[in-house]
Order: sequence, then C-alpha cells, then structure tokens
Amino acid sequence: MEQQPQQQSQLTVQNSGSLSFSSQMSKEDEEMSRSALSNFRAKEEEIEKKKMEVREKVQAQLGRVEEESKRLAMIREELEALADPDEEGRNTVQKKEKEYKDALEAFNDKNKEKVQLITKLMELVSESERLRLKKLEELSKNIDSMH
Repeated sequence: MEQQPQQQSQLTVQNSGSLSFSSQMSKEDEEMSRSALSNFRAKEEEIEKKKMEVREKVQAQLGRVEEESKRLAMIREELEALADPDEEGRNTVQKKEKEYKDALEAFNDKNKEKVQLITKLMELVSESERLRLKKLEELSKNIDSMH
C-alpha cells in the first residue's frame, strides 16, 4: 500500500513540472503520513490487544498455579495429619510390645524361680521323709530292743 503512493509521486514527477510536483507531493505526503500514522496506530492497537491477551493467559495460568499450590498445601497438611497418628500409633504399639516382652520375661524368670523352688521343696520333703523314716526306724529298733 505504501509503494503505490510512492510510485504515483514518481510518475507525477516525470509527467509534470516542478511546481505541480511539489503541490501534489505535499498532498501525497500528507496522505502517506496519515496512512502511515493510521497503520502505526492499528499495529499499536493490535500489539496492545495481543499483549492484553497474553497477560490474561498468564494471569489465568497464575490463578491455576495458585489454586494447585493451595490444593497441594492442603494435601500436604492432610498427609502430615495422617502421618502423625500413624507414628503415634506405631510408638504406642512399640511401647506396648516392649512392656509385653518385659512382662513375659519377668513371668518366665518367676516361673523358672518357681520351678527351682518347687524342685528344692520336693528335695527337702524327700529328705525330710527319709530322715523321718530313718528316725522312725531307729525308734522302732529302740522300742524293739527294750522289749
């Protein structure tokens, strides 16, 4: 479009004298200036429009990113809330297991001690019976020897 007025001005220069050229040239220059200014403004508006579209897209993406960040933060909080009771539960179970093992060990120790005491008691009872039988036999012999 810009080439057409330039070609016209060159044609005018060739066909007419210098006076007619300068008056036509100023009209053509004005028209070209207006056209160039109009084109420039149109391009500026187009650039501004595209800039606004890009800005809106970026804002939309930022909004989505913000929403996803909030969602991730909530999920992280939920996971931490879930992790804490699990850890507390695990600690409680481990503590109870330790208490159970300690109690079982104490029970087994007491049971062994009980078995040892029963064995000792049976030995003592056997010894006592043997000694009593021996005494009874001695008494019986003494009584028999007196008769």
